[in-house]
Amino acid sequence: MFKPILEAVQGEFSGQAAKDQVAIISQYHRIQASPGYRDAATHCQCYLTAQGVSAVILPFPATETTRYWSSNLFREWDASEAALHLIKEDGTEEKLADYRDTKISLIQRSTSFDGEADVVVLEDGEEEADYDGLDVAGKMVLTRGDIHRIYQLAVVRRGAVGILFDGIRAVAPVRGPMDIPDARQYTSFWWSEGDQPCFGFVLSPRQGLHLRRRAAEKDKPAPRVRAHVQSRLYDGMFEIVSALIEGETDEEVILTAHLCHPQHSCNDNASGSAAALEIARTLNTLIQQGKLPRPKRSIRFLWLPEMTGTYAYLASFEDDIPQMIAGINLDMVGENQDLCKSSFIIVQPPMSMPSFVPALIERIQEDIISGTRSPSGMGGYPLFRHAVTPFSGGSDHYILSDPSVGVPTPMLGQWPDKFYHTSEDTLDKVDPAMLTVTGDLTATYLYFLANAGTAEATWLGYELTARYRRDLTKAMQSIITEAMVTETGSKLFELNKHAHARAGFMSHHAQQAVASLARLSQDMGSFVTGLQQRIEDFTTEEVELTSEAIRRRGEALGITALEKPSDREDDAWETRARHLIPRRVYRGPVDPGRLINRLSQEKQDDWHHLLKEHDKAPRVLSIVALFWTDGQRTLSQIAELVELETGHRDTELLVRYFEFLAQVKLIELNLVE
Repeated sequence: MFKPILEAVQGEFSGQAAKDQVAIISQYHRIQASPGYRDAATHCQCYLTAQGVSAVILPFPATETTRYWSSNLFREWDASEAALHLIKEDGTEEKLADYRDTKISLIQRSTSFDGEADVVVLEDGEEEADYDGLDVAGKMVLTRGDIHRIYQLAVVRRGAVGILFDGIRAVAPVRGPMDIPDARQYTSFWWSEGDQPCFGFVLSPRQGLHLRRRAAEKDKPAPRVRAHVQSRLYDGMFEIVSALIEGETDEEVILTAHLCHPQHSCNDNASGSAAALEIARTLNTLIQQGKLPRPKRSIRFLWLPEMTGTYAYLASFEDDIPQMIAGINLDMVGENQDLCKSSFIIVQPPMSMPSFVPALIERIQEDIISGTRSPSGMGGYPLFRHAVTPFSGGSDHYILSDPSVGVPTPMLGQWPDKFYHTSEDTLDKVDPAMLTVTGDLTATYLYFLANAGTAEATWLGYELTARYRRDLTKAMQSIITEAMVTETGSKLFELNKHAHARAGFMSHHAQQAVASLARLSQDMGSFVTGLQQRIEDFTTEEVELTSEAIRRRGEALGITALEKPSDREDDAWETRARHLIPRRVYRGPVDPGRLINRLSQEKQDDWHHLLKEHDKAPRVLSIVALFWTDGQRTLSQIAELVELETGHRDTELLVRYFEFLAQVKLIELNLVE
């Protein structure tokens, strides 16, 4: 159904042209709400217009009092110069950072400063105890810790004048702190109303190590630096570039790519923005030349500040959301995999947002990756690493895919990335071939959905059902495999119980995904009902086979009846979860991080310790839990759904997280008997 579209796209899309746009976009210092970002947005709008694509710039206020749903905005920022020098004992100076050379060497949104200060070394400085015996008032602190936490503890509470950051976020398994010793990590303040802004610089790990060793020399005075920053924060604007390929109806398919990030940041995310430009040009050209007919639905392209722009656009055009049938988000899509050590990934929407999207995006990718044929001509294979992964947050797709918004949106990206968020994310790390893969896949996906009718929806229904059968069989076989090495009846009982719960969860999700085909065609009633019955029947058969395998394992162990485990007592967190029903008060995900600075010191510390105590739990658990919140389910029921979706359960984390959200009025939390 999609192959003619794919072939047309492959004949038009240029990965090299996309890389050329990466080169241009990456020259702008694209900090959210800044003149450099505005210049990049203007370039995109002008380029699209020159290519015959209708595009406009939508302005939005950048002030501390502006809010879109739960997202608090911030002021516009501009820096003209910034430099940091180490003052040596002989009075000479060594330059440590210069904004003219490397924009990332300044902590973004730093305020103006001109003066000297001693340096106090912290390992990370994220706990009150780290400051015992230290006087940081009027000094700069050198840290590898979270700068928002350091701002609170060192600057606000203890009077430090600024922060020096020499950390590099570990990216397992491709990057440790000294794997790129001369890189600087992209670091930014995010000021909220009432904050007293400060300044800071970013050092490379090698520079930080040198300064730490210098400070450890007991016979020498503390290191002293001279800092100069010229910048301003002011009520301003930020921009979203919106381009439209018009269809025949008011329904839309959406592409998002975040345009922001510092100068020279190429894969993140000049690559996604550049690919989107070439995709828009490609589809518009094919339609104008008559190689593809004008689609039934419009295709909208959005270049925006990450997260901030998606909240602002959706909140400003809330009445249009029901007409958005699906989306796709491009983030870090152009990587040279050999250099970056990355894999091309499709991140699927959450299971709380069932739809036809996963089946379609996977199916198109499978055709693309099998394009290289084997020597015999039998079968094909990819020339790059790739994977399909479950939902995760971290980019604009998670706002659109929130069930309270209801626009199922996968993300295309590359991960892990050795150079992610550093000064070494440069043009030499970008591969036109990977941009071509992204462009071919995305353009085909967009046009297929934009033009899909009854025939396409029918094909997609069969595709979705076939993939469900594959996935359920695999899930049940995993349970059988575990049963074959189990030695106790109680464990076999639990596996049998889990098989029923897992299959029921997957079946319900698949049936809802089939029902979503009605978004593509209204003539799907009896067809959808028939597929749903097939899914239910197949599920029953698979569960019966799994239970039979578990029973046979029990017989082999001499167990004639599976032993039900002793009822375990709920701990305090499970008990509390059974009596709490959260209710959402905002559309879209909520993030208390931007509100932390407004809270009491005690609540700030509570939030920090909650995250730290549960740092081994997958970061996505709280997001998934919020997505399952419908105002009817208890937190216990939500924890069960989270476990079925992710394989992880941390009820204490969810209870404490939701209680914190209630304290900062991002949700309501009702107590029930």
